[in-house]
This record gives sequence, structure tokens and C-alpha cells, in this order.
Amino acid sequence: MVRGPIPAAAWLPQGRLAPRSRPLCPALAISLSASPIFPLNLTPVPARQYGTNRSSDNSGADEKEARESAKDDAIADSAADAARKDTTSAQALASEATSSSTAGSSVVSDVQDWEYNPNLKIESFKDLPHANFGVNQHIPFDQEFKDVLKAIPWQFRAPIRYAFAYGSGVFPQSKPSGRIPTAEEIRAVHPKAPPAVQRAQDGTPKMIDFIFGVSHTQHWHSLNMKQHRDHYSSLASLGSGAVSYVQDKMGAGVYFNPYVVVNGILIKYGVVQLGTLEKDLTQWDTLYLAGRLHKPVKILRDDPKIRLANQMNLLSALRTALLLLPPNFTEEELYATIAGISYLGDPRMALPTENPRKVKNIVGHNMANFRRLYLPLIETLPNVAFTDSNPSGQDWIWDETKNLKLAQDMDPVKRGNMVRRLPKAFRSRLYFQYQKKLAMPADEFDKMMEESEKEDAVAFKRREGGGFERRIAQDDPAELRNYIRTVIKQTIGWPATTQSLKGPLTSGFRRTWRYLREKMDKYRQGREAEKAKAAEKGAADGIPSEGGEKKP
Repeated sequence: MVRGPIPAAAWLPQGRLAPRSRPLCPALAISLSASPIFPLNLTPVPARQYGTNRSSDNSGADEKEARESAKDDAIADSAADAARKDTTSAQALASEATSSSTAGSSVVSDVQDWEYNPNLKIESFKDLPHANFGVNQHIPFDQEFKDVLKAIPWQFRAPIRYAFAYGSGVFPQSKPSGRIPTAEEIRAVHPKAPPAVQRAQDGTPKMIDFIFGVSHTQHWHSLNMKQHRDHYSSLASLGSGAVSYVQDKMGAGVYFNPYVVVNGILIKYGVVQLGTLEKDLTQWDTLYLAGRLHKPVKILRDDPKIRLANQMNLLSALRTALLLLPPNFTEEELYATIAGISYLGDPRMALPTENPRKVKNIVGHNMANFRRLYLPLIETLPNVAFTDSNPSGQDWIWDETKNLKLAQDMDPVKRGNMVRRLPKAFRSRLYFQYQKKLAMPADEFDKMMEESEKEDAVAFKRREGGGFERRIAQDDPAELRNYIRTVIKQTIGWPATTQSLKGPLTSGFRRTWRYLREKMDKYRQGREAEKAKAAEKGAADGIPSEGGEKKP
């Protein structure tokens, strides 16, 4: 297989406004082909509004914790900016990444040292494998819009260690309409939206979604309920213990407060304990939040443990997609497979509450951001490569019309290695499926796994596949895809269902009904778009529409 060359640098003109997925500042410059990993309701629910200044009541350890987290995020942003603005600097960072990620490796293997033996007890970004590790997770963004989003967590006195914004309110999933919404339309969603939000949402005002990672859920909710009691449903009258119990013991460990106004912007925020988030990212026990982070998000506050765990999550998504794909495929097919993982078992996709074109819309309008996330990781794997010739133009990485071709090596040894390197909880479910398929007694299966571990401790520690993994990899591709999809559905189905069922409890019935109405509207819009596209294609092919005549 010939690895297609990738240009060392890509640039965008300075100062171009682009509220959609394409960045506004110079594009990331990186020597991708040489780098093993670029380190680098019926009525609106009333809600109280808060000012735009940081709270002066933040004090003591809670304030220190929040400020340290924000400082670390600023370091990550500055590293990403340096790589985008200076080619020489970017190449130096890529070179540093190469040496840092391979140093200390005594066994030849494509898996990085940090991946097979991750140190998830790190306390500082300095403890990450190298200085620019995981910078690919920071998506280039409009500076004004980013500043608006980063101001939101500062309106919470309860300490937030990790935060990101996601969804269509941040990364539009449709072509720009060109229409200008009226002031009334904007105020119906955002009572006092800053201009940056109006530009970024391109004529379609939408609620903006956030996830806040916190250290101690009961303590956090206790503090937050004192400041923002109106964000909560009547469940809060039972105290922070009841709120945290519902959060941690039901669903996927996330507590959502939707339809609240902060800084004049309508938002929904979910609260998750950092340990829960870390476990999902590394083991895929629910895939609820890990799946959200498979897609482009805007990280507003970073955390070293979560950055490390999320890099493992992104690599796992890439490997899972490769196991689901044929030998030859396109970028769009790869990213659509990755984006579709978290929707396979989501009960909302089987109900009229979600746009049926959701995955296609996410990928089709965010190709550049998916490249930002996954191109550096693709370069770390020895069994996949680009087959296209060198793309023309320095800014091809940010060209939404580009759709490069790739090919993967179907060698069972390499694919067996990918099976072995799947997240622990997810991999165990896949093993169980094949244990049943092969009619292998439980005792024999356990013995085989024990012998495999003892047989080659170094290979097992380095997560290299053995005979059982190779048998899985050699299965009929269609059968393997079906089993992997089954495991994905098993992983996501129950947590996503219970998370949805606890909505009326955590959000209240009025807000839940409003949310469902909006989701059903999106479903109808998606179905109408599908019908319109099918009719357009049929007209072009000379196929008569319903009640129409065939074109000559």
C-alpha cells in the first residue's frame, strides 16, 4: 500500500469571518505525513438572567480550581494558535511530537507508549506524554464566538474543571440560509444574544449545549442550587443529595438543565463527574459522552486526565470505524461511520424525535473539523493510508469539498491488533458475542484468555492481538460488522433510554415537553428534506413524481 503524501502546511487568509465549521484564522500547519500523532413546552420557560462579568463571589479553593483550569486551557489554545500561525513552529512541534511519542519504546509496535500504559493519575499538563499532546482536540474557532462561549462557565460559582460546547448551536449542520432573522425571532430563543452568536448561528437561533465536568457532584449541585435554583426542577427541593443520586445512579451519569438563560443566551448544560467521563472515554461503558466527543466540540476548559482519556477515545473510534468499513473507502464514509457510532443504539433515532439525516448533516458540513480531529491519528496507524495523490492548494485541509480516498490493510494480524485495542468494556462485550458464536464453554474461554496473557506478557500488555482476536478479525466482514453493531447497540441502548426517561424528573415536564416538540419538528424537517431531495433526483432521472408525468 502506498501512503499518499500530505502537505506540510495549510493556510487560510487572515481575518475571514466564518461562523460555520471553517476556522477564521490561519489554518493548522502540520507535517501530517511525518507525525505519528499531532500533539500538538408550550411556552418558553422563564429563566433568570445573569451578568457578563465574572462573579466576584468566587473565592478560596473553588475559585483557584476554576482559574487553574482556565489557565491550562489558555496554554492549549496558545499552542494551537502557534501551530496555525507559523509553519516553522508547526513543523518543530510535529518533530517534537514524533520524538516524544516514540521515546522509550523497546518493542517495535504501532501502538504508542502512552496508549498501552496510560498514566491516568496525572495532575498537570506537564505530565502528558509530550508538550503538545492532544492539541488536535482543540478546534480552530471564531475568536469572538469562542470568547462568548468561554464566558458562560464563569457565571457558575460552583467549580467547573472541564467544559465543552457541542451540537448544532455551535457547529451548524446545514448550509447557510442567507436569511436574516428578525429581532423577535432572535429574542424568542436568545433574549439578548451577542452579535457573535447571531453570526455563528447564521439566521437560525438555537439553544447552545454544554457539558460541565466536575470533581464532586453533590458538592457542585449544592453550590449551584444556591446560586441558580431556577435552573432546576422540583427535584431540587429534596436537596443536592437527591439530585446527585439521580445523576449518578440513573442513566449515563449526566444531569441536564435545559432552557436556562445565561448572559442573554439560551443554553442547556449537562453535569458529569470527571471520573464518570474518564471511564466512558477509556472503556466505553455507556458511550453516551464518549460518542459526543467523537464529533467536533469546542473545549472551553481543559483537564489533563480528560485530554489523555479523550485521545484514547478518538483512536478507539477510528479503529472501530475501520473494522466496520471495507478495504477502500472515502474520508466522508470514514467520518460518517465514526459519527454514527453513538447513534446506532440511541432510542431517539428509532422515534420521530430526531432528524433522520443527522449523521449526514454533521459530517457534510464539518469535514474540515473532522480532519482536524482525525488526520493526525490516521497517520499513527500502519494499516490505513490515503491513496489519493497530493491534493492541490495549500488550504485543502479546510476545503469542505475535498473527499479523499483511503485504503486499509485487511491482514488478520493487524486487524486482530485493532480488536485487542478496543476499549475494555466494549471489547469484553464483543468477546462474549464471539464466545457464543463459536459455542465455546465459559471455562474454556476463561482458560484461553488466561493462557494468552501468560503466553506473551509483553505482547498482551502492549495490547497485541492473539489467536482469538485473529479469529474475530478473520470472520466474514459482514458478520463482523453485524456483531460490532450489536455490541454498540447493547452499550448505548439502556443508558441512553434511561437517560431520556429521567428527563421529566430532572428537567420538569414542561421543559421536557418543549424539548420533545423541538426534536419532533427537526424530525419532520429532515423527512421533508429527504422527500424533496428524492423528488429532485427523480426529476433529474426522468422519474415521475406522485401524481406527475414522466419527463420526455
